Amino acid sequence: MVELRFNALKANGQPIGGTLTAPSLKEAKHKINQLAQKHKLNIKSIEKKGAYLYKVRKGQDKPILGEQRAFSKEEVSVALKKMGYTVISVNKKLLDFTMKPPAQDILAFVKISAELMEQKLPFSEILTLLMNDIENKTLKETLKQINNDLKKGGDSEQVFLRYQGVFGKFTAYMLGLAAKSGNMAEIYKATAKFLERKQEFRKSLRSALITPFVTLFILFLAVLFYVGYIFPETAKLFVKFGIDLPPMTKATLQFSDFLMDNMFMVTLVIIVPPILLWRYAQTKKGRFVIDKYMFKIPVMGSLIHKTTIEVFCRVFYTLYSGSAESIEPIKIAAEASDNTYFEHQIKNVAIPLMIKKGVGITESFEASGVFTDTALSRFHSGEETGTIKNTAKQLADYYESETVFRLKNIIELIQVVIAMVIMIVMIGLTLVSAETATISPKNPAVG
Repeated sequence: MVELRFNALKANGQPIGGTLTAPSLKEAKHKINQLAQKHKLNIKSIEKKGAYLYKVRKGQDKPILGEQRAFSKEEVSVALKKMGYTVISVNKKLLDFTMKPPAQDILAFVKISAELMEQKLPFSEILTLLMNDIENKTLKETLKQINNDLKKGGDSEQVFLRYQGVFGKFTAYMLGLAAKSGNMAEIYKATAKFLERKQEFRKSLRSALITPFVTLFILFLAVLFYVGYIFPETAKLFVKFGIDLPPMTKATLQFSDFLMDNMFMVTLVIIVPPILLWRYAQTKKGRFVIDKYMFKIPVMGSLIHKTTIEVFCRVFYTLYSGSAESIEPIKIAAEASDNTYFEHQIKNVAIPLMIKKGVGITESFEASGVFTDTALSRFHSGEETGTIKNTAKQLADYYESETVFRLKNIIELIQVVIAMVIMIVMIGLTLVSAETATISPKNPAVG
């Protein structure tokens, strides 16, 4: 996230200033220009918040080195002088970029915070404790900034959303909302549960899909190397001396010749499609299409679909407080699902039906076309009995249990299949090698 500060003049000459955040510098400047056009402002200056390295001393003590984010060098100097330091130097950091903290570090922060809140420890003290213990520089600096902003009386929701580039949009929203809810520990626990499940599922999905694909790809490259380079060196010796080749050896050599003669095309066929798919997936339309058809992938699609519904239900349960205030929880839960197609259907089909036509939750969800029959049945029952909040939790727990169990079985099955594929390939290579080893030159005496 990029944070900018602007100074401007109104039409009557009155000075005005403000700050805003955006995912990129281009978007931030675009927002400022839109604001200027809307309110007829004359923009005088725009400053980007960056990192400054400082060297200070207090009295005769040893100089202290540090880093502070600010909009200008002067701002850092003034702040340090107010704290009683003698400023030796303040310089803008040359390589000012921040890497997003690992998901595990963010989970640890949220989880430990929830546990300390249950022990009735003030949130400011929790932040101070964690700032001293967290090793990741980005997260440490972010918590420091959040603590300072909250001490200045900043709105908790706006403060955390300012750092959604670090925490993620949903996590930042939930942590900001917690301070206003009156039950911070409960929301932090729910957020930790959400992050934990998300990490567990991604880890399992990686084991079920990515690792096997990588294994097969490496095996494929190894076979190509053997067939295209190692095998021909031996087989062509026999051809050179006019020795007849047996069927498998002959077929393998022909395949090898085809690979070597069309090396460029074969390389393109292997490398280009994955790159194009990856690039397409980075676009907004590509992500939408992939997310839409992801639910239809054989075997894994059903699990991904149910996990998406589980996440939606868990977040909805945490935020839902009554039928009169159901729209915002549904919207946030859809965003938390991390599936653009699921989110689109909820926001553009289900929610408009609820707002414009007064349709109930179950009918709206059914119209969206992204919920299973089981989920719709449970929501219908909960809506009739007035227990839709508990129904959402029960549904989330049910799908969690089902997906964890089925995913474990699928991973074991895939591992067996991969082992069989490797075995078949090795047997094939062994047979070809054995057949080649049986070739013997013609006896010159036989004529």
